[in-house]
Amino acid sequence: MTLILDSGGISALAGHRARLTELRNRGLWPAQVPSVVLAEALTGDARRDFHANRLLRTCQIRDVDESTAREAARLRTATRKASKISAVDAVVVAFADRHPTPVVLTSDPRDLSALAEQAIRPITIAAT
Repeated sequence: MTLILDSGGISALAGHRARLTELRNRGLWPAQVPSVVLAEALTGDARRDFHANRLLRTCQIRDVDESTAREAARLRTATRKASKISAVDAVVVAFADRHPTPVVLTSDPRDLSALAEQAIRPITIAAT
């Protein structure tokens, strides 16, 4: 199983060591984070981002390639709600679709579920 975090997943886990310990014990750590998520999850102020940055140091930050970005566009359009669904959320789901048994931790399960319904393989969307 591959755990993937969106910005809501980062916020939910930042500063919560007990939850991280649980995820490690279940073999779900380190989490994967598509690099574009950082633009949504961080403020650029080291003081305000302290907990998120501490968490991110334990994650695997992954670059997003062109084919993943194009798949994100396809997923977003296929939902028929492209104007209401974040491009970052679409990239997260397209990234998840490239991993075996992906689980996406998010605070926005509705939009990510709509995207996951359009994906090639099953993606589990877990609310924070």
